[in-house]
Amino acid sequence: MKEKTLHRDDRLKSEGERFTLILYNDEVNTFDHVIKSLVEVCGHDSTQAEQCALIVHLKGSCDIKSGIREVLQVMSNSLNAKGLNSRVQSM
Repeated sequence: MKEKTLHRDDRLKSEGERFTLILYNDEVNTFDHVIKSLVEVCGHDSTQAEQCALIVHLKGSCDIKSGIREVLQVMSNSLNAKGLNSRVQSM
């Protein structure tokens, strides 16, 4: 059987609708907690997590990750379990 090479463009086309994970500001969590959570749950490096935390603080929300709904939903659930306010939304 001949193997088919999967190209990045093919994968993106086959995934269908794209989604984004949005983090919302709150007056409860510290910057350190938000940064640590983004590193642990979303795989951000510390600089990226710090930038997202600052954007959330200044603008009220930030798109922190994009991708497949199921994957983002798991991340959102984990962030929410850590006391953060996030949700998955269609792009």
